[in-house]
Amino acid sequence: MQRFAGKVALVTGAASGIGKATVDRLLAEGASIVAVDVQPSAEGDRVVGVVGSVADPAVADEAVRTAVDRFGGLHVVANVAGILRTANAHEHSLEMWQQVLDVNLTGTFLVCKAAIPVLLEGGGGAIVNTASTAALAGQAWGAAYSASKGGVLAFTRVLAVEYAKRGIRANTVSPGSIETPITGSFAFPPGADTKLVHRSMAISGPAGPEVIAAAIAYLGSDDALHVNGADLRVDGGTLS
Repeated sequence: MQRFAGKVALVTGAASGIGKATVDRLLAEGASIVAVDVQPSAEGDRVVGVVGSVADPAVADEAVRTAVDRFGGLHVVANVAGILRTANAHEHSLEMWQQVLDVNLTGTFLVCKAAIPVLLEGGGGAIVNTASTAALAGQAWGAAYSASKGGVLAFTRVLAVEYAKRGIRANTVSPGSIETPITGSFAFPPGADTKLVHRSMAISGPAGPEVIAAAIAYLGSDDALHVNGADLRVDGGTLS
């Protein structure tokens, strides 16, 4: 299956977890890729890396410019980069709150802002932003994370409506119970009731990042040509 043959994708958070799995999946389906991460990513004939934080407008601009200069255009944007910080809501420092929103929400905005003019010039394309089940139901100790992902959902729906007649589709995928470096670093605040975390656990147990990469590939492909403004929840039935 070569759904992305001849197409160029930009993937953020590309060095690990869901981002790396997405790079691997899109490569296997024929895409050329600009891989963005604060850590260096693997490079090759069809992959070029851009090192930096998506919270930096210059990094977003560089990534889009690299897609055009190296591969001749841009067709798919997958915003996967994200960070998680845990604390009781009243103990979230302003610095912690701002850091999470800067990467998860503002970073998504900046990459889309840089990419949309190029997508329009090419006649359209697909944007897939990563939200979370934390945006769909209350998850303890992740106030900043949940707020940022709720913002990603709302922002993506705006894009879906605003650019629908100009050839751009924008959708989100909401992972839940996925084994990634982010979930592996989850920490309980002192005295936390650990039973509260059960609400975010999949009935069938956690899955690997490749299941989210498959969802991103679907939403970014022509198989989802009539899917716009949707959120694809991939959580093993957690919120069912």
